[in-house]
Amino acid sequence: MVTLIPKIFRRLSLVALALACSIGIASAQSGGLAVKAQQAYMIDAETGTVLLSLNENTQFPPASLAKLMTVETVLDALKSGRVTQETAYPVSEYAWRTGGAPSRTSTMFAALKSSVSINDLVTGIVVQNANDGCIILAEGMTGSDAAFAKMMTERAKALGLTGSVFANSTGLPDPANKTTAKDMVTLAKHIRDTYPDRYSLFTKPDFEWNRIFQRNKNTLLAPDLGIDGLGLGFAEGHGYSAVISAERDGRRIYLTLAGMEDDKTRQEEARRVVEWGLTAFQKRELFQKNETVGTVSVYGGAASAIDLAVHETVSVLVPLNNPDRLSGRIVYNWPLNAPLEADFNAATLRIFSGERLLREVPLYTTAPVAPGTLTQNAAGALKELLFFWL
Repeated sequence: MVTLIPKIFRRLSLVALALACSIGIASAQSGGLAVKAQQAYMIDAETGTVLLSLNENTQFPPASLAKLMTVETVLDALKSGRVTQETAYPVSEYAWRTGGAPSRTSTMFAALKSSVSINDLVTGIVVQNANDGCIILAEGMTGSDAAFAKMMTERAKALGLTGSVFANSTGLPDPANKTTAKDMVTLAKHIRDTYPDRYSLFTKPDFEWNRIFQRNKNTLLAPDLGIDGLGLGFAEGHGYSAVISAERDGRRIYLTLAGMEDDKTRQEEARRVVEWGLTAFQKRELFQKNETVGTVSVYGGAASAIDLAVHETVSVLVPLNNPDRLSGRIVYNWPLNAPLEADFNAATLRIFSGERLLREVPLYTTAPVAPGTLTQNAAGALKELLFFWL
């Protein structure tokens, strides 16, 4: 059976091939906020606590939010040395007509048949939401917008954006363009964490290119609230969206809102939800670094059970109001068979506030488990069989 440390109660359930033991952690509070959006997802940057979730895995057209993936794909190429920021690409007629001055869409007004450096193209995309900048980069790096979109999708999957598919670099209407609120939050956090030297581009107030001065198109930027990124989107029939990062008093949150009916609603909801996310929670430490969380059964080993511990201090944010109970669930693939090495990632701790999943934390074995004797193996096999049938 599964044995847990004294402060947690015991309850065992078997679903498919995953074993989960539920544990009561402490008295806590759950957060709930009604939002005027079809999809919403917000996390605390430090702890990873999910503060708000609403249809977070439901796909919607990213529109210009796709440009965040375009920028990340280029920044990854810069970081790996595949290109440099001085590398320049020509402005094709397709890029000029589809995303440039004739397109009547957001543009940096790159001149036809001129060449533009990657540094300026990325700046134009981030600050001016430039469709021509996206296409110029796409064609320059891979030969076509479609080929670059395929690279974007592959890169998204590598980053864990499981619900995102990109058909072009701009987010211009295409039924194949899909993303989720959760994916966009994951992407936003990744961009800031991985490219801190580039993140200030998102708050750059303006950019002049081709003798045309334009202010930052992100109208949600608000120093008073701490909002310092990242982007806005609009898709016909699907409404207005935003990906937001905000920091105040040492706390940072990441938020996606999508499916809002108009820009006024987007502006109001963004400010309201950010304010709530930064003020309505308090931090609570649940487990200290290397603390044992629970004990799980091992089959066919010299020991019949092994302790599981966290690698780092585990904290969550809990609401200041509306008391609720925190609970935890240790989930691992059953049966867990010897031999096992020490420090093996054997399970995941899922922490809930009510029914809402707050965060997931990997759990590691605290010692090795050697293969058992013939007698121990036989006993383990019998116990495994009995447990399965029970």
